[in-house]
Parts: sequence; structure tokens; C-alpha cells
Amino acid sequence: MVTEQSSIPRGGGSTEPKPPTLRSVGAPQLRRRSAAHALAPLVRSLLGGEVPVRVELWDGSGFGPTDGPGIIHVRTADALRRILWAPGELGFGRAYVAGDVELEGDLIAMFHSLHAVAPRDLRVGLRAVPPALAAAYRAGAIGLPLPAPPEEARVGGSRHSKRRDTQAVTHHYDVGNDFYELVLGPTLTYSCARFADPAMSLEQAQESKHELICRKLGLREGRQLRLLDVGCGWGTMAMHAAASCGATVVGITLSEAQAGYARQRVAASGLGDRVEIRVQDYRDLRGERFDAISSVGMFEHVGKLRTAQYFETLRGLLSPEGRLLNHAISEVGGSRLRPWSFFGRYVFPDGELLDVGDVVLAMERAGFEVRDVESLREHYARTLRAWVANLEANWDAAVAKVGLTRARIWRLYMAASVIGFENGGIAVHQVLGVVPDAGRSGMPLTRSAWG
Repeated sequence: MVTEQSSIPRGGGSTEPKPPTLRSVGAPQLRRRSAAHALAPLVRSLLGGEVPVRVELWDGSGFGPTDGPGIIHVRTADALRRILWAPGELGFGRAYVAGDVELEGDLIAMFHSLHAVAPRDLRVGLRAVPPALAAAYRAGAIGLPLPAPPEEARVGGSRHSKRRDTQAVTHHYDVGNDFYELVLGPTLTYSCARFADPAMSLEQAQESKHELICRKLGLREGRQLRLLDVGCGWGTMAMHAAASCGATVVGITLSEAQAGYARQRVAASGLGDRVEIRVQDYRDLRGERFDAISSVGMFEHVGKLRTAQYFETLRGLLSPEGRLLNHAISEVGGSRLRPWSFFGRYVFPDGELLDVGDVVLAMERAGFEVRDVESLREHYARTLRAWVANLEANWDAAVAKVGLTRARIWRLYMAASVIGFENGGIAVHQVLGVVPDAGRSGMPLTRSAWG
């Protein structure tokens, strides 16, 4: 049963009183046509069944179970206007970001319940337009489109050009290093962890992931190998490889904010002689040689049209028997995060997910011998749950650092992302390739060397 005093912050820690619900509205008010009376039949029609969560509306009416995983508070009719003009996830996301909708309860459980009954892409088809407009009219939600809430991405130029990629990366990553540290924890690692032991903390699981990558790449103390870390973030993978494996590392990122903080962390760790952090595009890497390359959580920004160039560029940087580990989110058939989606507009502009089969084929065409493919799908779901918990536990501090709008965006996107990894709609794969030298790969005969 959802209580009136939920421990999870409503709408990002709002302290305003909850509006009255159907449980507290008097009989005279019930006799009038309420917003719930106008909207409940339409919502049930769109979902194809009963609503699995409680919906409470601005006039005190509501519908849906009182003992579900949470409550959707529709604070104003403006929420419906946003959804009518941008049906589906973008309109709902805008309403939440703007504060027209508040979400109370366990967000992940709520999204699981909604996903179980709702179509994957909930849009108002032509047949549903007349009843939708009629319901909106009765509820007082008809009007011109409202201005979009702030924080929507604005990128220009050719898709996946250097200039546009820099804009997209800046939008997502230059939010504030201290904000990311609140969410990600002290490892400052923005990619799937590896819970080799179910009892591991998030920090231990991130270290486990970095160690696995080092072992797959053949990095170990005494070999003195040179590693390129593409999309190095705040430098944690680079520092792990240098400190634990004795590697000399070059880390590259397009984010000035990340690079500046990574350099500070490298210096504080005493690894300045082994780790170099650059602001550099992978397409500008020329004339250097590396023994291994790690690309962790960066490939989603490359794009399908640039995939061949990406792997050919990295192949040209590797010495004979050099290895590449590509760690990236994947989806069967691939997909783009379109600008009319919440994720494409607010979170990852120009992001693309490729089918892991296409990744393997592209690596082979670039001259790699693919030696291993591993899915960490369930691990990413657990990682995201930990990030959501960190954000909610540090909500007031997060809002103080980045503002309520950005904090809402991150809460919504991370909680929604859990669903995709838990139900198998998306996955994350590590694909390991090697550059053979006259048939010699330098690879171990079994995975036992990786642990």
C-alpha cells in the first residue's frame, strides 16, 4: 500500500502538500464531472486495460489502484497539453521535468507495472484523436503548445560530425563533476559495473569491471604495455590500468570538464608519469602505436554511419597482436535515440545503439579477429538501481548543484533505463578483438586467465 508519507521525494523533494484524492473528496464534489471522469476511459483505452498505478489529478479526483507501487500526481492540466502536442514519452517527460507531473513511490516498480500493460511506443493513433481531444476538452486541457522546459539539447551541423559530437557530449557530460560523483559514487565510473560476487558494493563492482577489462586486454604488471582509453571519462579506467597493471595510458575525451577533473585525480594519485589525459576526438589520432585499446561506454556516441571508420581508425593504432575491447549498450536490430524521444531530446542527443551482431561484423571487416563476446545486461540493471538510489539519497545536494530540472531528468532517465535491461529490451556487450600477426593472436587458450 502506498502511504501518504512516501520516503521517496515527490517531484524531486517537493514539500508542497498533496492534493486531495478520491478517498477524501466529499459526495457533492463527486457528483460533478471530474477530470478523472473525463480521462480515465481514454487512458484505459490507450493502455488496453486497467491502469496499474494510482493517478491523482489537479481537481482532487483520481483513478487506479490505491495499493499499487506508486502515484502519478498530475498537478495541472498543462501536463495533458504537453502530452497531446508530443504524445508518448517526450510529452510525459516534459510534464515531469516542468513539474506538471510528480511521481511518488518506487519509480522503477511503477515503470515495470506500466510497461507490462502499455505498448512500447504509446502514441495517439488517428482513431484515438477524436476521443483524446474530447477528453482533453472536458478536462480543460485544450490549448496551444507550451514552451518546452529548459535543458533540451540543441545540437547543430551534420550528424556525428566532430563539431556536433562535441555539442552532444558537452550536453550530457558537462553537467558538473561533483553532481556525477554524488550519483556514480567515488569511483566516478559512468558505465556498467560487474558484480562478480552478489555481495559486492557498487565501488567493488566497478573495480571488478576494470580488472576484467585489463585481463581481457592482456595488461599485467611487468609487461609495460601502452593502453589507449577512448572516452576515458574521469580517468578511473586509465588510473586502474596504470596502478594495477603498470600500463602507460593515454585517455581521450571530448569533455573539457571531464578532462580537467581527470587530470586532477591522476596527479593526486601520483600517476602523472603513467597517465596522460587529452581532449581529443578519436578521428584525430594518427601516427601513434598502442598495445591495447579500451572503449567503455563511448561507442553509443559513434553512430552506425561512422562505425566502419571508428574500427578502422582503432585498428590502425594497434601493434601486431594488439587487442581492442569495445564495451557498449546494444539492441537487437539497432536503434537511434530520435529527437522526438525523451532520451534523444534531454539525455543522449544523437545516441545510437547497434546490434551486437553488427558490431562483430564491423570489427571483422576492419581487420580484427573477434575472440570473445560477453553480455553484462543484468549487471547494468543493478548498476542503474544503485545510481538511482544514490541520487534519491542525495536529492537536496544534487538539486543544489545542478538545479531541479536537471536532477529530475537524471532521475527519470536512469529509473526508466532499468526496465530495458531487466526485461531484455536492451543489453550491454563487451566484444574483444585482436589484430592477428601471421596467424598468431597472443590470446590465452581459455577464459580462465580472465577470472
